[in-house]
Amino acid sequence: MAQNLGRRVFVTGVGAISPNGIGREKFWQNTRAGVSGVRRISRFDCGQQPVQIAGEITGFDPLQYLTARELDGTGLATPYAIAAAGEALEDAGIEWRGMDLDALRRVSVYVGSGGGNQEFTERQYSYYYSGEQKKCSVYVVPSSTLGTLASEISMQYGFRGLSHMFSNGCTSSTDAIGYAFRAIKHGDAEVTVCGGVDAPIAPLTLRGFQLLRIMSTAHNENPSQASRPFSANRDGFVLAEGAWFFVLESEESARRRGATIYGEISGYGATCEAFHRVRLEEVGIEPARAMQLAMEESRVLPEQIHYLHYHGTATQLNDRVETTAVKLAFGDAAASLPGSSVKSMIGHPQGACGAASLAATLLAMRDSFAPPTINLEQAAPECDLDYIPNQGRAMQIEKAMVNTIAFGSKNAALVVEAVKA
Repeated sequence: MAQNLGRRVFVTGVGAISPNGIGREKFWQNTRAGVSGVRRISRFDCGQQPVQIAGEITGFDPLQYLTARELDGTGLATPYAIAAAGEALEDAGIEWRGMDLDALRRVSVYVGSGGGNQEFTERQYSYYYSGEQKKCSVYVVPSSTLGTLASEISMQYGFRGLSHMFSNGCTSSTDAIGYAFRAIKHGDAEVTVCGGVDAPIAPLTLRGFQLLRIMSTAHNENPSQASRPFSANRDGFVLAEGAWFFVLESEESARRRGATIYGEISGYGATCEAFHRVRLEEVGIEPARAMQLAMEESRVLPEQIHYLHYHGTATQLNDRVETTAVKLAFGDAAASLPGSSVKSMIGHPQGACGAASLAATLLAMRDSFAPPTINLEQAAPECDLDYIPNQGRAMQIEKAMVNTIAFGSKNAALVVEAVKA
């Protein structure tokens, strides 16, 4: 096993802007209760489309975070990220307004996103091709490229440390958190704000995923039933948006401040099976190896993991291969390992999904309660593990794993552990 050298890394703040709840505690209240945030799309007319539903955020006021003029030059991912990061900072007790320059230089930002402000970009193209070019924003280039998303958080809160973006498909936020963890562990950072955000609910993006034939089309009239990970009658994933952010800091920093500690990130593993642009290889070897690498860094044995947060997209291929990968990674322990997928309640927020999974896992550890996988009346024959169907479960969680799988054959996993006072 790899040696676990370096500093311990604690999570001291959590923020969430989710389809099933705005704010950390609302997100968690609905997640543990199995309340879905999947609904009919309201932002544009998709009444003639095969897919008419999404994990769309409602009741969020972006003007609380940006002015109307600022919003005209960016998309929803920006205020989502600022809001979730701000909640995490407040939760951690980080008084950023009173920091001196040296302190601001010690805070770094790591953000994962699959597509960033896609809805903003699509809107700019619609102006251009409809002859309304004068409506295009002067920020069409910077706000349509991913790199500025991390900068938006840095600028909002004045942080002068690293400000880096990760865009690796659905593992984007897992990788961002993993790199933030490594930076603190190896002494390159003291405090990081990290997480994931995506805002892909837009006509062309929806159409693109429809062309891949991997989206649910059977539940337009009953949106909350559409996302069905591991179910025998699953018919694809549900597109979603949202932001989930964290404050990570060294043990020394957290203890010195007397911060509330949600848990310790102790391991991160990532692999690429180099197989296909969008498909997973059936054998599941590389997703399994990512989980094994995370456990090796944590110096945790498979039988010591109490809970697994699945990627669990509800596509036929992903759920089947992920189940195989878990069996490979955990061996005999897989059969008794409980786990669930928050995507059953929020849909699939693309590059932000790993951050959503980590938030659910940390709050599950805090409250000794594992959330359910809803809409799982009958599991598929090839999906034969414990996915905590339909009802959450009271249980102690001392060690947990978060697993993610992405387009481009990428895989990433985190191990998180409870911290005793």
